[in-house]
Amino acid sequence: MSTKQFGLIVLIIFLVACTTPASDSTPTPPNPGFSVKTPTPLPNAEGTASTFLDAWKKRDYNGMYGLLTPLSQDAIKKDAFLKSYSNAAAALTLSSLETTVLSSLQKDSEAEVLIRVTYKTALVGDLTREIKLPLRYENGRWGISWEDGLILPELKGGNTLFMDFKVPSRANVYDRNGLAFAAQTEAVAIGVIPGQITDEDKLIRELSPLLGLHREAIRSLYENAQADWYVPLGEVSSEQISARYKILAGISGLSLTTYQTRYYLNGLQGAAHAVGYISSIPASRLVEYQARGYAGNEKIGITGLEAWGEKYLAGKRGGTLYVIKPGGQVAAQLARSESAAGQAVYSTLDRELQKQVAQALGDMPGAAVVLNMNTGEVLAFASSPAFDPNLFDPTNLNASALSKVLSDANRPLVNRATQSLLPPGSVFKVVNVASGLISGLYDRDTTYTCTGVWSELGETFKKYDWTVAKDLPPHGKINLPEALTFSCNPYNYHIAYDVYKKDQNLLPKTAREFGLGKPTGIIGFLEGNNEEVGGLVPDADWKQKNVGEQWTAGDTVNMGIGQGYLQVTPLQIANIYAALGNGGTLYRPQLVSKIAAPGETPVYEFKPDVIGKLPINDSQLNVIREGMRGVITNRKGTAYNRFLGLQIPVYGKTGTAEIQGGGLGTPHAWFAGYTQANRKDKPDIAFVVLLLNRGDGSDWAAPISRRIIEAYFLGKAFTLYPWESEIGLTATPRPTGTPTPKP
Repeated sequence: MSTKQFGLIVLIIFLVACTTPASDSTPTPPNPGFSVKTPTPLPNAEGTASTFLDAWKKRDYNGMYGLLTPLSQDAIKKDAFLKSYSNAAAALTLSSLETTVLSSLQKDSEAEVLIRVTYKTALVGDLTREIKLPLRYENGRWGISWEDGLILPELKGGNTLFMDFKVPSRANVYDRNGLAFAAQTEAVAIGVIPGQITDEDKLIRELSPLLGLHREAIRSLYENAQADWYVPLGEVSSEQISARYKILAGISGLSLTTYQTRYYLNGLQGAAHAVGYISSIPASRLVEYQARGYAGNEKIGITGLEAWGEKYLAGKRGGTLYVIKPGGQVAAQLARSESAAGQAVYSTLDRELQKQVAQALGDMPGAAVVLNMNTGEVLAFASSPAFDPNLFDPTNLNASALSKVLSDANRPLVNRATQSLLPPGSVFKVVNVASGLISGLYDRDTTYTCTGVWSELGETFKKYDWTVAKDLPPHGKINLPEALTFSCNPYNYHIAYDVYKKDQNLLPKTAREFGLGKPTGIIGFLEGNNEEVGGLVPDADWKQKNVGEQWTAGDTVNMGIGQGYLQVTPLQIANIYAALGNGGTLYRPQLVSKIAAPGETPVYEFKPDVIGKLPINDSQLNVIREGMRGVITNRKGTAYNRFLGLQIPVYGKTGTAEIQGGGLGTPHAWFAGYTQANRKDKPDIAFVVLLLNRGDGSDWAAPISRRIIEAYFLGKAFTLYPWESEIGLTATPRPTGTPTPKP
C-alpha cells in the first residue's frame, strides 16, 4: 500500500466518524419555551338563522332586529326595521309564515343560509320564495347582514308592497220576515235648534210617527236645552222620510242632514243589544284583522249579530298585490284575487214585535225576552236603557250624542238580558218546588199551613211571608201548587229545609239541571265576546272556596226563594219557563234564522238545538203548571188583577228580588211565564220581564208582560199600565199597589 492510498483511507475514516449520531450521554437541547395553539371553530351560523326565522314567524320584529350585525343596525334604525316588516305583513294580508332551511355554507367569519319562505296570505293565497340569508361573525356572535330583499326578494333596493283592496259592500241584517234591521243606505239625521222653533205642535206632530216616539217624549229631549244648541232627536232612512221630506224641510228649527251609512232601523227600539253595531277596528286588534284580509280602515261588527256574523256579512275581500318602486311606479304585479259579496244574516227576531217590546219597557232599566217556547227562537230581545247604534257612525251629525251614551251611569251598552247577574226572587220557586217533588217528600196534595212566619231554624233565623209587610192575612192551609199561586214564602222555606235535610246538594243540582249556573250558549253572540255570563248556583264547595265558610241549612232556605248567593240572567229564566211550557225540553236560544246571499242557497239554517231536559216527569211538571196557571186565574193569585179580561191563556210567576246585602234599596221586579193559546198562526211563547230596582213584580213586571202578550197575539197594546194616562205616556210616578210576593 502506498503512502497516498493510506492517507486516503485515514481521511474516509475521519469523515465517517464525524457523521456518526451522538451517544445517549449527549445533553438534550433546551426547550424554546412556547407552543402553537389550534384555532377554536366558530359556532354554527345556522342556529342564528333559525332563531331569526322563528322570531319572524312570531312577528317578533324586535327580536329579529337584535340579531342583525352591528353594521346592519347602523344602516337601519329599529323603528324603520319594525315598520318595514309590519307594513309588508299588512300589505300581504299575512296570516302566517312557513320557513325551511335548505342549505348552509360557512367559511371563516362569513356564512350563507338558503331558506324557503311560504307567505300564507288571507287575500292572494300562498307565495313561496327562496332567499339567501347572509350572516357575519363579529363581536363574539353571528349576525344577519340585513337588506330589504330579505323581507321579500322583490323588495330589494327599497321597493315596497301595495295591496289594492277590493272590499264588497257589507250585507244586511234582517228580521225573520225579511225586514231590515241594519242596511247600507242613505239616512237622515234629525235634530232641532230649540230657539228657532216657531210651530212646536206641527214639529212634534210630524216627528212622533216618524221617530216612533210619544209627543211628550220628543219634547222632553230638548225642553231643557239652550236656545242655540243643536239637539239630536234620531235618524231615519231617506226612504222613510221621503213622503214627508218637503213638509219637514219647511219646519223652522228642524234640522235634516243626509249621509251614507250603515243604518240601523228603529234606532233605540231596533234590538241594538241583539243586532249589535259596527265601528272602526280597535287598535289592539288591527294586526289580527289585517291577517284576515282587512285593509285596517274598515268598520267591523263589535257586538251582537254584527260581530257574530262578521265573516258572512263582510263578504270575501279581494285585491291585487303590487311591488312599488321608490319613485312610486309599479314594478310588478305579484298576485290577484277576486272579491265576493257578503251573505245576509236573517235573525229570528220579529222587527215589529221587537219595537213594541222595547216600547213596553220604555226607559225603565231592565230587560225583556220573548222565545218561541217550542224551538228556542228568540222573537224579541230588549234591554233598557237602550242605545242608538247609529251614533257610532262619525259621519252622522247626531254622533255628538255618543259621549252621553258612553258616560251614562245607567250603562246603556250593557245587555241586561244576558250580562246582568241578579237574584231571581220568587220566579225561582218553580225550581224549589221541583226539588221538593224530586226528593219524594212532596206531591201535589202535600199541604202546609202558612201563618206568615217561618221559624224552623230557630228564633234567630225567623223569616216572614210577604203578606206580613203588606198587613194581609196569611194564606192558611195550602197545597203544593198553591205554594206557587200565592207565592207563599214559608211553604217554600219549608220545602227547601226538608230538601236540605235529605241532601244538601239536591237544590243546587236541580237548579243546574234547569239550566242555571252556566251560559245558555245563545247562537248569535260571539263566543269570547263576553256578551253572555253564566250566573252562579252556589253549593257547599263554592261557599267553602269563595267565602271560607260551611254551607248551612239557612243557605238552602234562602236559595229556595231565589235569594242568597244565587245569581241568574233574564235569558236563563226565560229558557226555564219555555221548558216548563213545552213539556220539559231545554232548547238553546238562537238569534239566527238563516244566512244567505241574495238568490243563493242558505249556508246556514236554523235547527232547534236541545241542550237538556228538566229533571221532572210529566206528573211533577203538571203540579208546577197548575200553580203557575193559578197565578193568573185564582183570585188570590199574585198576578190575577193584571191579566183580568185577557183571553189568551197564560201561565206565569211573579218575583220580587231583594238586593243582596241586607235588602237595602228597592227590589227588582220579575215576571216570567208562557202562553198556551195553541194557535196555528202564532206559536206559543215564553217570556220574561225584569225591571231593576222598581218594586213588586206584580205591580211592574206583570203589566209589561201583558202588554208584550197583547203585542204578539193582537198586534198592539190595548191595556193601559196602572201608571199611564194613555199608552206610552206616564201619568204618575208609581202604579197602584196590588198583592205580590216579596221576595
